[in-house]
Amino acid sequence: MSEKQEHADVHEEKDAGQVAEFDPDSLAIRKLKRKLDYRLVPIWSLLYLFSFLDRSNIGNARVAGLEHDLKLTGTQFNMTLTIFFFGYILFEVPSNIMLKKVGPKLWIAIIMVVWGVIMMAMAAVKDYDGLLAARFFLGLAEAGLVPGVIFMVSTFYTRTELATRNGLWFSMATFSGAFGGILAYGISQLHGKGGLLGWQWIFIIEGAATLVVCLLAWFGLADSPEKAMFLTPEERLLAAERLRIDAGPATDTEFSWSQARLAFTDWQTYTFIIGYICGSIPLYAMSLFIPSIVLQFKYSIVTTQIMTAPAFAAATVTTIICAISSDRFRERGLHCFVPSVVGCVGFILLIVTKDSSVSARYVSLTVTCCGVFSSAPAMFAWFSSNIGGHSKRAVAIGMIVSLGCIGGAIGSQLYRPSDAAVNRRRANFTPEEYARACQGKNLLDKHPDFRYQS
Repeated sequence: MSEKQEHADVHEEKDAGQVAEFDPDSLAIRKLKRKLDYRLVPIWSLLYLFSFLDRSNIGNARVAGLEHDLKLTGTQFNMTLTIFFFGYILFEVPSNIMLKKVGPKLWIAIIMVVWGVIMMAMAAVKDYDGLLAARFFLGLAEAGLVPGVIFMVSTFYTRTELATRNGLWFSMATFSGAFGGILAYGISQLHGKGGLLGWQWIFIIEGAATLVVCLLAWFGLADSPEKAMFLTPEERLLAAERLRIDAGPATDTEFSWSQARLAFTDWQTYTFIIGYICGSIPLYAMSLFIPSIVLQFKYSIVTTQIMTAPAFAAATVTTIICAISSDRFRERGLHCFVPSVVGCVGFILLIVTKDSSVSARYVSLTVTCCGVFSSAPAMFAWFSSNIGGHSKRAVAIGMIVSLGCIGGAIGSQLYRPSDAAVNRRRANFTPEEYARACQGKNLLDKHPDFRYQS
């Protein structure tokens, strides 16, 4: 046998051994994944739960009287929602660079302390300008969490395992909607205690809880599989090696500015940005305005806070199911497309049932929630698994989530108080006012029977 043939046989034997050793169903790897799942996924989920609670609790604070007490008028409330995303857009790429340079463990703990303090300080705002400034800096501080967690998931799991893990922590967005309304109702019962209003207590208590939870980031997270002290030395080697095999030639883990710059010239990055914008518009519109939408069902403030829960609870279930399915079939595109279609159907149902019973409108709202939230985990897995190299991936994820938040800024403007005001005025026309409003040609949306949809 020639030396060349002998070398080829040895190489084939080595590859065959690797395939057997890294069989995804092998006992060692299943044990490793369980250990990672039990340690990391609950921590990521809790961090995102409090992040989403803190960014969206302004909707519950509005129901508890914030808008009235601060004398907000016109679109001022909407602007406090929109400016949050400008902080996101500005800081997500720099934040992911810092996360890669100093390590996720330290960086995530730092930004959580900052946003927890800002959240508590929001209880002290006295007017629109103060609320606007606080929301901007809250967005600036929170900007690093979502791209940071997406990046961390991609450094501990193979590409075929990403959607399920992303689905589990992202489902906290919907769970926070279900849990947040009930929590906000409970906290608002402290109204008057210590001379503070109900919405002030919401900001203080939820901000303080964030400061407590940030300890989990410091003591519970690991910067990489090689540094995960909760794994045995053998498990750390196994975790690193299976990721190296999964990555193929894109195995660089050290930070590199030259690789980071590649994210800005890759057409994939901009394609994913467009997709993320389209998905985030309805997602943020629903998460921010569901309390206000449910309030229009003529429930009391107490019932409104509680009735936001079932729609979000249903969305939590469908989000996790969709994420597991995406990994099970190793497919991303359809798992983004199909839930988006369901969301579109939900919005159409909201229009069709606008004059129907409360039950019909609530079912339409629930269908919409299930659709707009369920596509996100597959989208996260899609872009994080198709960008090689840690430096390029960290920057690209920051860019996608950052510029994708333009959709959040748009979504925060979709529900305009002026639309609701026009609808209420038209509904209360006297017969004489209605007759005058019907005069003229080509009235279209100016006709008194036309109703604007939020």
